[in-house]
Amino acid sequence: MISANDGDDPRPLASAAMSDATVKLRPRGERAMIACHDPATGAHLGDVPEATPEEVRDAIARARAAQHDWALTSFAERRRVLRRLLEYILDHDEALCEAICQDAGKTMHNAMLGEIWPICEKLRWTIAEGERHLLPEPVSSGLLKHKRARIEFPPLGVIGVICPWNFPLQNILGPTIPALFAGNAVVVKVSEWVAWSTARFQEMLRQVFTDCGHSPQLVQLINGGGEAGAALVAGGVDKLIFTGSVANGRKVIAESARSLTPVVLELGGKDPMIVCDDAALDQAAHAAVSGAFIASGQMCLAAERVLVNDAVYEPFIERVVAIAAEVKQGPPLAGAWVDVGAMTMPRQVEIVAALVDDAIAHGARALCGGKPVPGDGSFFPPTVLVDVTPEMRIFHEETFGPVVAVTRVSDDDEALRLANGTGFGLSSTVFTRSAERGRELAGQLRAGSTVINDWALMYMVNGLPFGGVGDSGFGRLNGREGLRACTNIKAVLEDRLPVHRPVKLFPGAPGDYASTREAIQLLYRRGLSGRLSALGQLARGLWRRRR
Repeated sequence: MISANDGDDPRPLASAAMSDATVKLRPRGERAMIACHDPATGAHLGDVPEATPEEVRDAIARARAAQHDWALTSFAERRRVLRRLLEYILDHDEALCEAICQDAGKTMHNAMLGEIWPICEKLRWTIAEGERHLLPEPVSSGLLKHKRARIEFPPLGVIGVICPWNFPLQNILGPTIPALFAGNAVVVKVSEWVAWSTARFQEMLRQVFTDCGHSPQLVQLINGGGEAGAALVAGGVDKLIFTGSVANGRKVIAESARSLTPVVLELGGKDPMIVCDDAALDQAAHAAVSGAFIASGQMCLAAERVLVNDAVYEPFIERVVAIAAEVKQGPPLAGAWVDVGAMTMPRQVEIVAALVDDAIAHGARALCGGKPVPGDGSFFPPTVLVDVTPEMRIFHEETFGPVVAVTRVSDDDEALRLANGTGFGLSSTVFTRSAERGRELAGQLRAGSTVINDWALMYMVNGLPFGGVGDSGFGRLNGREGLRACTNIKAVLEDRLPVHRPVKLFPGAPGDYASTREAIQLLYRRGLSGRLSALGQLARGLWRRRR
């Protein structure tokens, strides 16, 4: 079975994708239901039916039928639809944030900043820039001057998306926006841990497509666990975009290989943040806290390893602890202001606690937080963990929780060695007042992106591709590369001039090999003497053939 229910959860697949899912899935007659709860209060929100494999296949078939007409639309029409979607989101931003908070446990501020804003910016960028990246692109025809060459970007058909629970709305619309603009239909398997908000988001999409005169079947959201995910991979989609854990990413690859379905994998991260001895410490400290506490640290882009130069180690920690001490945590919709909400999946609290306990047992110190918060909600307190070393599990395993884990380093070389010392390679950060030093460190970091003197801000620059290397996956979202990933990158060669004389290869003649060899020598030899020699041999060979 394939599921993204564990997001970037590093646990083994058997426990991550199956055991927790069965906690939420319960039979009701012939229909499996997903029992949905508010992670901040434990309140039962209701039950949502799980899609069967047959229903997943039906959704793909409906999407394919709707895509036929959508593929024929102009870029201007697609922009019109995306503008309507942007207007809808702006008109209903608070209601969408409330749905996100109720389902995922994050705060209203984080939902607005971390979901609504990135979606709006992606829509703005796609509307403004998308067409020029998908127009036919002329390229040189090389030696074939009588031909004209170009690259075209027709849609693939139906894009399948399997997304996790940490950003309920952005995980749906992030891959959907470029897929739609490229002319595709989309079927999204939403994580069972945020199934309650799916109906609200589906209604938004239905309204937008209906208002614009297009089929609401163009984007379909389906709820379910591993069985539904496997059905989507095997159901005949033309490409799959998967965001989730490394273990489940491998499962997706194995299943997609059966049908040779191409995939984009956006997997976990263990992102390093290097704080040099000349860093602006207040700037770096606030970035470290933001990188660990936003969305309760449930982000693949979280600043999970803060590598601080020995010369500024103590003053940096003082600043981080002072900020963390002011952070308020609690139920996000209870009325009072809170900075950090709940964790979406109860099991994730246990994972974070185990990693912190292991680190403390091996010499780390928790200067604040460190133990789960008792009660009905799924809360782990904002935690500052110092004196972390590479021998501890938390240095290598994805935490996916609100923990600033600080490691002391002696110099830039040690920082680089430790930063590159895991299998992950999603993003990275460097803090230094020296532009040259920042560029030099960035050039040596093994990651899909590096941000100098900010944390994760490259994600808001939609012209930049987003993705990772190693255990963080492959393929790119965002930017030109993200748009073109949703297309069949097609080579086209046509006549420049209407010359219709045949190229006669058959029947051949004894001198064909020699003349071909001499022509290749003439074309590719370097130096005048070598070319003249080849030209002479070619001329003699052609003269002999004419005689």
